[in-house]
Amino acid sequence: MGKSIRAAAAAVLGAALLLAGNAPAGATAAPAARNAVRDAAPDAVRPAWQERPTGSDARFRGLAAVGRTTAWLAGSKGTVLLTRDGGTTWRNVSPPGAGALEFRDVTAFDARHAVVLAIGEGEASRILRTDDAGATWKESFRNPDPKAFYDCLTFFDHRHGIALGDPVDGRFRVLATRDGGRSWRAQPAAGMPAALPGEAAFAASGQCVVSSGPRDAWIATGGGAVSRVLHSADRGRTWRAAEAPLPAGDAARGVFALAFRDRTHGLAVGGDYRPGQPSPRAAAVTGDRGASWTGAQRPPAGYRSGVAWLPGSRTAAVAVGPAGSDVTTDGGRTWRGFDTGSYDTVDCVPGGCWAAGEKGRAALLVPPRGR
Repeated sequence: MGKSIRAAAAAVLGAALLLAGNAPAGATAAPAARNAVRDAAPDAVRPAWQERPTGSDARFRGLAAVGRTTAWLAGSKGTVLLTRDGGTTWRNVSPPGAGALEFRDVTAFDARHAVVLAIGEGEASRILRTDDAGATWKESFRNPDPKAFYDCLTFFDHRHGIALGDPVDGRFRVLATRDGGRSWRAQPAAGMPAALPGEAAFAASGQCVVSSGPRDAWIATGGGAVSRVLHSADRGRTWRAAEAPLPAGDAARGVFALAFRDRTHGLAVGGDYRPGQPSPRAAAVTGDRGASWTGAQRPPAGYRSGVAWLPGSRTAAVAVGPAGSDVTTDGGRTWRGFDTGSYDTVDCVPGGCWAAGEKGRAALLVPPRGR
């Protein structure tokens, strides 16, 4: 084996370990590794999704990865599933009588404690919490406003979180909790900038509102004349908006998902969710807490609905959508497709990444393998 081939193989192996979550804590992909994955030939080593059959036909847009062996799924038909063995088996822990609800987001604090959000107009929007691995559920919020529609939620820690709703009377709605989702209170509308005509959030992956650290949160929007990202530095009480260079000008276009690896560096993905429609600018990056966004030099090939950083990496992330998955190893500047399967959402933890989507699909990202 020549020296250059050995170097390339070593670079790819380093990136593979990082993707698999087996690199030392704090490790990042070196430039050689990033280039090796980016420029790998079709038959070279590369990451791959390994399906974990759920036995369900629900569409799972809500996903919370607790670890490589434990994950929660939330989806259509009021379905909530839990695995504790890496997806070998799934337990149906759906709330009783929830069959008409559309769960689109779930936050899990561990294998026993989780909060799920159901979308819809009026009372269809609800939030429930379990403290016993889904054996019992308690409804903590039921939307009383027929004009309101809640989309997603995020938590800063085990106690503090927010839930996002589409604009009512010209401003996005935000709920806040201080007790781990056991109760919710509406935030003052005065701290929210006016929404653009037609602007809304997309309940596509549970990533239309995300957080990083104890106080920072971001909202992804679409449907307006421009796509925007809103940032709060005070747990959702006040917000500032910035334009993002993703497709806009139509109800089907915008920013669908965000991911921040710290309070400064973030990724945005989206596009046009309609099948067959082009999404030429499907990703962007920020390095200033979302005050400004720069389009990816080589974005994913089409619409993407979910994105997640790899833990321990400053440069590697995964994006997913109904038409395929992509990986970046340079902080979101360039993306390379590695799978054509349909997934709506993704979540990464030390040890690996989970993805979920239509027809009960769930999968783990496994290390690349050589031939």
